[in-house]
Amino acid sequence: MPLSPLRFRLLVTSLLAVSFLGALDNTVVSTAIATVAGQLGALEHMSWIIVGYTLASTVLLPVLGKLGDRIGPRAVFLSSVAVFILSSVACGFANGIVWLIVARVIQGMSSAGLQLMSQTIIAEVTTPRQRPKFMAIIGAAFPIAILIGPVLGGIITDTWGWPWVFWINAPVGVVAFALAIVAVPHIEPGRSGRFDIAGAVALTIGLVALVLAVSWVGGSAQAAATTIVFAVAAVALVVFFVIELRVEEPLVPLNWFRDRTVATGTVISAIVGIGLFSITSYLPTYFQMAYRTSATVSGLVPIATVFGMLVSNLSTGWLVSRTGHYRVYPLVGTVLGAAGLGAMALLPAGAPLWAPAVAMAVVGLGTGAFMSLIVAVVQSAVPRQETGTITASVNLVRQVGATVATALIGGIIGATVAVMLPPGLHAATLTPAIVHAEGPEIQQQVAHVYQGVFVPIFVALAVTYVVGIVAAILLPNRRLSDDTEPLRAAPAASMPA
Repeated sequence: MPLSPLRFRLLVTSLLAVSFLGALDNTVVSTAIATVAGQLGALEHMSWIIVGYTLASTVLLPVLGKLGDRIGPRAVFLSSVAVFILSSVACGFANGIVWLIVARVIQGMSSAGLQLMSQTIIAEVTTPRQRPKFMAIIGAAFPIAILIGPVLGGIITDTWGWPWVFWINAPVGVVAFALAIVAVPHIEPGRSGRFDIAGAVALTIGLVALVLAVSWVGGSAQAAATTIVFAVAAVALVVFFVIELRVEEPLVPLNWFRDRTVATGTVISAIVGIGLFSITSYLPTYFQMAYRTSATVSGLVPIATVFGMLVSNLSTGWLVSRTGHYRVYPLVGTVLGAAGLGAMALLPAGAPLWAPAVAMAVVGLGTGAFMSLIVAVVQSAVPRQETGTITASVNLVRQVGATVATALIGGIIGATVAVMLPPGLHAATLTPAIVHAEGPEIQQQVAHVYQGVFVPIFVALAVTYVVGIVAAILLPNRRLSDDTEPLRAAPAASMPA
């Protein structure tokens, strides 16, 4: 039966709530991570609370995307929400670091299904032209989570204790789950045949090895292990591509990338992860060192970036749904991203803080212009029965790009700063407070060190957006269709306006 306007609104509300939960989880936990690790007596394993979650969510994307096409997105979505709630409760009850890391891995696996199936379900119940508006609403969960997550995490940790950072997911998740049971329609599976288990195993090994190897780059004590793990990643990924070319129902059908919309759209999507997400976490340190600001003030620039992303994400989604024309937005967006990062590279040391804030806000505006839109565009280029798989592929490229680029930037910063610091300062123990306690001359030297380290990084990221400009130029100049396609389960169904 058709989706009524009320049911459709309940559906969007449920998908937005669940997407927000998944996006908020990591930003909230990041504030409490030192407290959690310290109370569990495992500061040396602190990073695995985040890494385990991120790795699990990354490697499960293509598997869940294919499952969504095989058994229907409703089943995968509801299962993901249920597992996310249960694993969140388990995280809060953790009495040791092993328990917590295992629970976080399970939580990460389920979180992959939250955003992925939200995007897939929206694609199933809307026309291509309606899709960008609702995709933008779902996509708004991420920038909002970045804006409020760290503050919310700090308040919860200080007021109720760190277990509530995880337990807070339960009541919100239960409400979203109840809404989803009512609102998410049953959608008939569109694929059949044997599941690509060999491809899933090879891809999982390859991605885990790649992320681990990149995260170890720069550590001299792990040089041999890094080389071995890089080799494992290369072999596993080659095996994966060979499998995908030969298997009847591939996890990632490579023939899709012969389509110009899919190929260029995937490149543009990767720009979001490589060009912006990778640098965001390092900006506060850069401004504390190069601009000699406090930790609080240094957070204003990322806020300006994310706010710009939020505004343009919602605006472009609404505009494309009104007109159906989309090509101009990735083109303008990548130009703005390249210009903003180019300006960051050209800003002199000691410039007023409003200057980089404006530059990064421009980057955010540019990135938001195609962040959610490009997923909807790529979805429109493939058969509807393969929506889950293509959505997973686009998100996988973006997430792997962000993870690898973030690790590389961190390795470059750590290795280069250690070499260039003035005598008497050591990179391993250097903090903004130590630098701010030094005399003006030392502060100036450290500022120039960080300026010299970050300028090539900004240039490289600007070049990444230039690649995106080329991809946007090659993106076919079509108009999203307003034809109403029925749900596979209901041939006579009509979609909401």
